[in-house]
Amino acid sequence: MGLDKLDRNPEAAPGAGRWLLPVLVLLIAVLLALGGEMTRQWLRFDRVEIDAGELWRLVTGHFVHLGWSHLALNGAGLVLVWYLVGDAFDRLRWFLIGVFTVIIMDIGLWIFDPMLMWYVGLSGLLHGILAAGLMEKLRKPDREALILMLLLLAKLAWEQFSGPLPGSESTAGGTVVVDSHLFGALGGVVAAILLRIRVRHTASI
Repeated sequence: MGLDKLDRNPEAAPGAGRWLLPVLVLLIAVLLALGGEMTRQWLRFDRVEIDAGELWRLVTGHFVHLGWSHLALNGAGLVLVWYLVGDAFDRLRWFLIGVFTVIIMDIGLWIFDPMLMWYVGLSGLLHGILAAGLMEKLRKPDREALILMLLLLAKLAWEQFSGPLPGSESTAGGTVVVDSHLFGALGGVVAAILLRIRVRHTASI
C-alpha cells in the first residue's frame, strides 16, 4: 500500500482522474447542504416516509448531513480514505461497490435496527469504501493495509460494544449511528469479494 503509492493498481484511473468519483460525491453533498433544513428533511433516510413509498430516501439519505460541520467531517474522511485506497479499483468497480454498499446498509438498517427512525450522512459509505479497498490491498502482502484493517475492525468492535468514539458526536453535531458503519463495512467487504469472484470466473472462461 504505502503512502508513496508505489503499488498503484494499473487499472485505476491515472493521476487526477482517479479523484473524479469522490469529487462528484462531495459536490453533490455540498449542493444538497445548500438546500438547508428543508432539503435535509425531504431527502434523509426516514423510516416512516420510506414505508409510505418515498423510496428515493434510501439513496439520498446518504448524501445529506446534519450540518456543515458534519459534512466537513465526512468530506475530510472521504479525502483520507480515497487517498489510502482509491487506487484499489477502477471507477466502474468503485461505482458498483458504492451501490452495493448503500444497498447493504439500507437493508441492514431497515431490518436489524428497527428503532432507527432517520439517518443522514456519508460515514457508512466511507466505511464500505475503506473496507473494500483494504480487502483488495490484502490480496498481496501489505503491512500497512493489514494494520489499517485491524484498526477498522477494532473501531467497529468498540462502536458495537461501547458506542461512538469519544468526541465523534460533538464533532458531527448529532447522534452517530454506529450500525451504519458496521453495515457499510460489511457491504464493502462483500462487494470486494464478489468482484474478485467475478474476475476469477471471467478469467477461467
